[in-house]
Amino acid sequence: MSAAAGKNPQHFQYFPGDYRWSAEMLVVLSTANYGGADLSEVDRVGRQLKDKVGDDEAWFEKWCEAADILRARADKAAANKHALTAASNYLRACFYYQIGDHSRQPKDQLALDVYKQSLECFANFAKHVDRPRIERVELPFKGGAFPAWLVHAENTTEKRNPAVVRFGGFDTQKEIQYLRGIPDLTRRGFTCLLVDGPGQGESIRFCNHYLRHDFEVAGSAALDYLETRDDIDMNRVGIQAMSLGGYYAPRCAAMDPRYKACIAWGAIWDYHHTWVKRLEKIKEAALPVPADHLLWACGVKTYDEALVKLDGFRLEGIAQKVQCPFLLMHGEKDAQVSVPEAKMLMQKIGSKDKTLRIFTEAEGGAQHCQRDYLTLACDVAGDWLEEKLKWRK
Repeated sequence: MSAAAGKNPQHFQYFPGDYRWSAEMLVVLSTANYGGADLSEVDRVGRQLKDKVGDDEAWFEKWCEAADILRARADKAAANKHALTAASNYLRACFYYQIGDHSRQPKDQLALDVYKQSLECFANFAKHVDRPRIERVELPFKGGAFPAWLVHAENTTEKRNPAVVRFGGFDTQKEIQYLRGIPDLTRRGFTCLLVDGPGQGESIRFCNHYLRHDFEVAGSAALDYLETRDDIDMNRVGIQAMSLGGYYAPRCAAMDPRYKACIAWGAIWDYHHTWVKRLEKIKEAALPVPADHLLWACGVKTYDEALVKLDGFRLEGIAQKVQCPFLLMHGEKDAQVSVPEAKMLMQKIGSKDKTLRIFTEAEGGAQHCQRDYLTLACDVAGDWLEEKLKWRK
């Protein structure tokens, strides 16, 4: 059990006393507004896991079983030309496969096969859904290409629309990013590019792009791709990334001035230091996924080797170079990264137009990346992006 959840938490805990599993259940439940989950399905899985808390093999098995049911239902609906039923079930199946995979280490062949099924489900969702229009694309760079989804803007008559490049963090894939507010952003008139960068999703599993500190290789590849399109206004492109993305987004904005706005969805100041502290108290640490995920993401065998790879994951000297409008969203009770770290990052950001939005326990959204009040965070980010990008000509 994790002690990191604290005493008398003011947010819902499905598995009281276990930080990681309860946090993951919040991640699942919070996506319901964007089509990622159904309460009955989630609770059915949760009840099967009540007496197996901490058993990650059981977690993987039960979520995959739930996904299998939805995928079969979607296949039948598609065969009978019920496109919208197929689409909604494919989307939830994709998410349940991926949330099951989160807690599975090592990423053996079974895990990789399940992940491929999740990608097939999302592709089928994109094929059958009526809106928004979703396009599979690749972003070339010197070391290969990053897989991505381009989600087209809606409710717009502009020939060139503003765009937002979205990245996850340590353990969040591009398909899960879709479920964290993308349908709202497209309705606001933004085209969204959802990318698996180094250490993420398809990039690490099937392209061997491991975690790396110079994440701008992905951030700039995204911009290079958008420049090839005639439906994007390159003067109104922003970047938003969550969790470890609190390092990725500022770094990309600092290293490539083509970004005109930047949202760090959760602060990161010194990720090397974060993991030094986690490894010192591994049993009590608030970990988003099993600690072994770090070894896999870095492509190493020992934690000492991993810490060497994390040595460059610091924003001192980088944050000062961010010049575009900057928003940092952080939870008051974030157990993974402290508020003082968020304030340190904010102090160092070089932009004159910068905003720190702390979500309090009283209002909700106080947990890591507002997993306890996702719609509130998405509204805040969407409004800010409209002000900084959409309405600017």
